[in-house]
Amino acid sequence: MTQHAPLIIDIAGTALSEDDRRRLAHPLVGGLIFFARNWQSRAQISTLCAEIKAIRPDLLICVDHEGGRVQRFRTDGFTHLPPMRTLGELWMKDQLGATNAATACGYVLASELRACGLDFSFTPVLDLDYGSSGVIGDRAFGRDPRVVTLLAKSLMHGLRLGGMASCGKHFPGHGYVKADSHTEIPVDKRSLKAILADDAAPYGWLSTALDSVMPAHVIYPKVDKRPAGFSKKWLGDILRGQQRFQGAVFSDDLSMAGARQLEGRTLNYSEAALTALDAGCDLVLLCNQSLDGGEAVDSLIDGLAEAQIKGRWQPNEASEARRLALLPHTPQPDWNELMVSPAYMHALDLLP
Repeated sequence: MTQHAPLIIDIAGTALSEDDRRRLAHPLVGGLIFFARNWQSRAQISTLCAEIKAIRPDLLICVDHEGGRVQRFRTDGFTHLPPMRTLGELWMKDQLGATNAATACGYVLASELRACGLDFSFTPVLDLDYGSSGVIGDRAFGRDPRVVTLLAKSLMHGLRLGGMASCGKHFPGHGYVKADSHTEIPVDKRSLKAILADDAAPYGWLSTALDSVMPAHVIYPKVDKRPAGFSKKWLGDILRGQQRFQGAVFSDDLSMAGARQLEGRTLNYSEAALTALDAGCDLVLLCNQSLDGGEAVDSLIDGLAEAQIKGRWQPNEASEARRLALLPHTPQPDWNELMVSPAYMHALDLLP
């Protein structure tokens, strides 16, 4: 039987509970995402990662670790990485120096996380900075899609040098809308032509280099009444079809208020996951639902298992291959050796 583990879940604390172990061993769970609450120290997070890998070596251990205000680990030796806007500002003064600094950022980011046992960070942000989105803001490299593409490609080169895959987000673009999809569903009323020429352009230009993509919880009514992450038109026709993207597609967090609104009703977590998978997502995230005992996490796992038994969802071999391709292919570096390695020290010197 085809295996496919599309669920990315989280854990409540700094150590694994018996419920965490049970969930992570479930064949439908493909990985987990850490938050700041899961962090105490490098020793603790390294032990936690090792315990997770002991349950299943193929589990993808993820984190949102972009730099700037979105950086989950900030103490005990972790480098404070700049927001991506800093690299965009450096570009205005020294274009080639900025690309080198972006590669250095990617390398430091990836190698520090990998030395603690993490596999993957949801970065880079490819959204354009129109000056109107509070949720994106300085997370974006800049307003010009060409500059965003070149700096992101340089950052991705650094991630790869550190042994880590990349994730471009939020397709086809979250920067134009003011609303925050954590609390409401933003609507972008521009035409498909305008979006493809501007916000979505980096995804086409990076289609050979990006390892994965995360769609936006945004509705673009001139293209589809469904949010991009639930839209076969966006994920199938445009991202996979026109832009010929080959990598993995993650849903954004299905616990976000904007994430489960579909055509006038609120989906439950299982319905939202099935809708995202049916639209073309390979992997679906459910975050921050383990904090109250994890009833929502169990209900999602059970709901997907039931859907599989009843034939409403079929595991996808290609999706599973894409998930496994995101795992690192090089050995985990030793932290102390990393700290004195010439490549790492050179990268630190290049950070803006």
